[in-house]
Amino acid sequence: MVADGRIVGMPASPGIVIGPVHLLLWEVPEVPHRIVGDDAVAGEIERLHAAIARAKERLAQVRLRAEKHAGPEEAAIFDVQISILSDGELLERVESLIRQNMNAETAFDLVMIDWRQHFAKHSQPMIRERVGDLTDVQIRVLSLLLGLPDHDPVDVPKGANAILVTHDLTPSLTVQLDREAIAAIATDAGTRTSHVAILARSLGLPAIVGLRDATTRLHSGEQVILDGSSGMILPNPTPAQIEAYTDRAIREAADEVGLRDLVNAEPVTLDGVRIVLRANVDLPEDAEYAAHSGAEGVGLMRTEFLVVGRASMPDEDEQYRAYTKVVSAFDNHPVVIRTFDMGGDKLPVGGYPTEANPFLGWRAIRMCLDEAELFKTQLRALLRAAMHGDVRIMLPLIVTVDEVRQARRLLEEAASELDARGVEYRHDLPLGIMVETPAAAVAADTLARDVAFFSIGTNDLVQYTLAVDRGNANLASRFTPLHPAVLRLIRRIVEVGEHHGLEVSVCGEMASQPLMAFALIGLGVRQLSVAARSVPLVKRIVRGVSARVATDAADAALATQTAREAEAALRSRLLSAFGDAPFLRDGLPDYVDGNTFEGYGGP
Repeated sequence: MVADGRIVGMPASPGIVIGPVHLLLWEVPEVPHRIVGDDAVAGEIERLHAAIARAKERLAQVRLRAEKHAGPEEAAIFDVQISILSDGELLERVESLIRQNMNAETAFDLVMIDWRQHFAKHSQPMIRERVGDLTDVQIRVLSLLLGLPDHDPVDVPKGANAILVTHDLTPSLTVQLDREAIAAIATDAGTRTSHVAILARSLGLPAIVGLRDATTRLHSGEQVILDGSSGMILPNPTPAQIEAYTDRAIREAADEVGLRDLVNAEPVTLDGVRIVLRANVDLPEDAEYAAHSGAEGVGLMRTEFLVVGRASMPDEDEQYRAYTKVVSAFDNHPVVIRTFDMGGDKLPVGGYPTEANPFLGWRAIRMCLDEAELFKTQLRALLRAAMHGDVRIMLPLIVTVDEVRQARRLLEEAASELDARGVEYRHDLPLGIMVETPAAAVAADTLARDVAFFSIGTNDLVQYTLAVDRGNANLASRFTPLHPAVLRLIRRIVEVGEHHGLEVSVCGEMASQPLMAFALIGLGVRQLSVAARSVPLVKRIVRGVSARVATDAADAALATQTAREAEAALRSRLLSAFGDAPFLRDGLPDYVDGNTFEGYGGP
């Protein structure tokens, strides 16, 4: 959506960046088919080998940079790609087509298309996962053969303050990101709850998603202003516009300092109700920052980021080290670790790209229960890490108590295996579940007796309740967390939890938004887990409202018929508490200013 030169998408991570565009066109280029004469065949084969040799050199450089910024395990993805380019059968098939008078790029393109189709249909998940690596290799070699620019993000120099503009971030691109070079992210695809948005918030990078056509409207080196709070990119700004946004960035930085003053403040409402605030942790490296954010532990550690884009699954010891790093950072505060939530919009080893409907497919707990050895490896690592602190295990996408009981049996088997090895572990780990489907919410009472806690995953709860793909930019305006159906399910889960004496928390992105946090407090939620950088902001909300007012607001929202009406009922009461506070206006313009309702999901 473009108006007056501005490109508008969905705000994914707040902040203002003024800097040059680094355009990353990481997609298979169009290949013009060309027939060559017999006298040119040798030259085409030589051209192919030169391109492959250059691609290997480039991958080796990329691997070194990725290892420096993301670690050796994550960088191993490029070893797979180098091995693909060294495959004798691949070279033989391409050379065979060239000898049939095809030019090198056409021959390579056709063979790679055939390989990708074959791998995608393979019965083994590990083979199917290689489709992404084949695509990366295809892009890299064809770009060299066609003389196209090399857009690797590793080329951005440190201190460039660059804004990465791309269609979407794949795992192989994500592990190359250098936070000292990339200052912000903008993608054509995605929504506020897609992988790239969550990653940007975790890294503290301003980001906009769902821009649709930014990659065709912007050019590398072009100066732009990116406003992550409103979801707007302004190309070629005037000096006056740069000055205005610079002033605003200074004001936001000052407000950020004010929020940091709340790190050690108690999250207690005006009428004395205490809210427990914990942090979401996406990467073990972020644990130290999260531990100093004012959070009282971790309400959600996402573990699938340990395996996204990897050439092989992490073994027990590697997982143990990762979990221990987070647990140790929080000094006996609770650390809730979610077991692998693979599938859907996450592309780990063993991903399943051929599934027609991956969000309703073989993912999360379903995959883990079916792949018992993979699951028990993780459970053993969790049991061992619990020796260092208060670890709690959380199962994703639970819809029936049978899944909980089966998972508990595997947990007991994992413990027995550690016993047999003489390895120390903690025996009394609480086992809780994510409540993120209408089935689990409606039948929460059938689950309550077998679990230690409920954690509401609002990202998926909204998606499944409203039948709206949360990663689809075309449907983003329909991804409305304040829909009365969603609010009623949350109230239902809280009531069941209270009846059975269970802790009920919310760990989805909904909890990080001021208006949403206000609504959740009103619905009876007393534990919120948010992005670490959002902890002080949510704490300010908690300390500035009374639980009674929030409850009245939630009751009014529950009585409405539409998400827009619910938003209005909540917004008016939140503004009554805070007035025209800049941190609300700039931090959540879609809900508080009332200009657009769909800012949580679309422009």
